[in-house]
Amino acid sequence: MLIAAVIHTQSAPQQPAGNTSPATTSAATDPAAATFSTGQGLLLVAVKPDKVADYEAVIVALQEALAKSEDPDVHALAAGWRVYKAAELDAKSNVIYVHWLQPTVAAADYRPSLWLDKLLSGAPADLLAKYRDAFATPPTKLPLVEFANMSVAPVKNVAPEAPKPPAKPTNGSPSGFELRPAKTGPYTRR
Repeated sequence: MLIAAVIHTQSAPQQPAGNTSPATTSAATDPAAATFSTGQGLLLVAVKPDKVADYEAVIVALQEALAKSEDPDVHALAAGWRVYKAAELDAKSNVIYVHWLQPTVAAADYRPSLWLDKLLSGAPADLLAKYRDAFATPPTKLPLVEFANMSVAPVKNVAPEAPKPPAKPTNGSPSGFELRPAKTGPYTRR
C-alpha cells in the first residue's frame, strides 16, 4: 500500500509513467508489497490527522473503481476486502484504518494505489501524491492463521507430544562408567 518516492540529486534513468515498479521487482522482493500467503490478513494503516480526507478520498475512489469493474477476479478480491476506521486515535494522534482481508486472493497485492492504477488505467498523479503523503508510518501487513474460534469449545491438542528429554548422557565413557562425584577418584564402576 505504500508508494515509495525516490529523489535523486543527479540524473537517473526515467521510470515509466504511472504507479509502476521496475519489471525486475516482484511481490516477493518488494518490501512494500501487500500480498498474503494465508487465507486472511490485516493491513494496519496509520494516517496523519490532517490527511484523513485525502486518504479516505483514495479509498472511496478505489471502492467505486472496484464496483464498476466487470472482471470476476476483481470482484473476488473486492468481496473479501473491508476497511474499518478506528473510533479512537492512536498514541500519536494518528487515525488508524484496518483493511480486513478475508478471504485473500493468492498473489494479489492489496495496495490501493496499484489497484487504482490498474482499474483507472493510470490514477491521477495528484490523488496518488495525496495518498502517499497521508501515511504517518508505513502500513503494517499481518498475515493471519486462526488460533482459536471463541464461539466453540476448544479442540484437544492434536499436535504431537513434546519430545521427551534424552537419556542421561554418559559423556562418551565406556559402558558401565559414568562421570559422577566419587570418594576415591573421578570414575567409579557401577
